[in-house]
Amino acid sequence: MAVTLYKRQRQIVDFIAQYIQRNGYSPTLQEIATAIGVSSLATIHEHLQALIRKKVLKKYDGAVRGLELIDRTFLRMTESVDLPLLGYIAAGRPIQPYSDPNAVFKVSPELISGKARSYVLQVKGESMIEDGILDGDFVVIEEKQEAIDGEIVVALLDNGLATLKRFFKESTRVRLEPANSTMQPIYATNVKIQGKCVGLIRKFS
Repeated sequence: MAVTLYKRQRQIVDFIAQYIQRNGYSPTLQEIATAIGVSSLATIHEHLQALIRKKVLKKYDGAVRGLELIDRTFLRMTESVDLPLLGYIAAGRPIQPYSDPNAVFKVSPELISGKARSYVLQVKGESMIEDGILDGDFVVIEEKQEAIDGEIVVALLDNGLATLKRFFKESTRVRLEPANSTMQPIYATNVKIQGKCVGLIRKFS
């Protein structure tokens, strides 16, 4: 029977699985906390205890890296890493989730840093075509809450809409720049960064 995980629990399990697939051993509590943006190790410990009760995780006492994923559906030890495929991103629309909540996308371990949870979105639209990101492409997103000028980010606007654009910080606002000369930038004063684009995958039919 499938295990029901809350959002934060799913983030933790995703990160642990990705970390183990990339490194061959489990992350520390501090690495988990840093990856998902939580300052309290006690909070991470509580989530881990909940996952142990749900028989998703096992923890070996006394070991700094003593976490093991019991539920093997979250971990496939292959030459690729399975990232969750969360949905579609299109300019000026909310992220549309995939119909299959357990959908995964295999990517090369070199595409992720192992320092944060990563996931995949499929691009809809042509706002980033001059950066080589085409309609139908898949982008690998590494979760982060801050951006550096020039990075391609998933940005959440005040109105709940999400967009994939290049980030630029101006004196009193943020400019989200498309890579399409026929489109105008988006200017906003309050933008939540959901993650940065760290990889691109194109499937040829």
